Amino acid sequence: MTPLSSESATILPDSAPQIFAIANQKGGVGKTTTAINLATALAAVGEKVLLIDLDPQGNASTSLGISRSERSPGSYEFLLGLSPLADCVRTSQIPDLAVIPAATSLAGAEIELIDMDRREHRLVDALGSGEVRARWTTILIDCPPSLGLVTLNALVAVDAVLVPLQAEFLALEGIGALGTTIDRISKRLNPKLHIAGVVLTMVDRRMTLSQQVEADVRAHYGDLVFGTTIPRNVRIAEAPSHGLPVLIYDNACAGSQAYILLASEFIRRRRIAAEQKAHHEPAS
Repeated sequence: MTPLSSESATILPDSAPQIFAIANQKGGVGKTTTAINLATALAAVGEKVLLIDLDPQGNASTSLGISRSERSPGSYEFLLGLSPLADCVRTSQIPDLAVIPAATSLAGAEIELIDMDRREHRLVDALGSGEVRARWTTILIDCPPSLGLVTLNALVAVDAVLVPLQAEFLALEGIGALGTTIDRISKRLNPKLHIAGVVLTMVDRRMTLSQQVEADVRAHYGDLVFGTTIPRNVRIAEAPSHGLPVLIYDNACAGSQAYILLASEFIRRRRIAAEQKAHHEPAS
């Protein structure tokens, strides 16, 4: 695999954000693809990565080669407190990348959570033990394409949100609704929650529309938008059918190279954010 331009990400400031939701209420924007390939790239440079598949479709689990017969107990049981962490985690074929897989049973969690105590805090409670942050340097949560209780649990549990945004006409409307939700959650349930960045996906610079959308998003969100963009690429689309991230399926293709650059930029941004936070915190 082509090395990342940033040095190994295993040594991070103590205040570095560690748990990230990959979220967008709109489906088909490259959310799962971004989650699995960013996780793979981070693991490739020595990070210990946990990917939690919270989408009932289980596409992240499929894309990492975890068969449906091996997905229980998984994120459904973990979220509802039915099984301990150790029983829910699977190793993947990627060294240093572990997965809590999703099964179709997760679809029922939206209804079951309604009557539960601390229904918005089930995931943060499950992740609350020191074991999780001690065992993994980065936890990525692939959220379902909705703003229901499962996604709400993810947003309450994480440090920050990465938003994949397809370069299409209605992109800004979707991120606007998500931004409103994040703002409300940060005020009421998770004060540290913020958008860590917006990743433009399925970019085709041969199309005028794609160029216009990218310009609009950058004008509106400024430095929140990653400099790296993910292109439309047939190898990205093919990789899940082989149970592989595109970084493993074809690491020389344009899509893989883009995700390598994205991971490098992610590492750099996280370090800068941690250093800025440490600089502004009063000395003890």
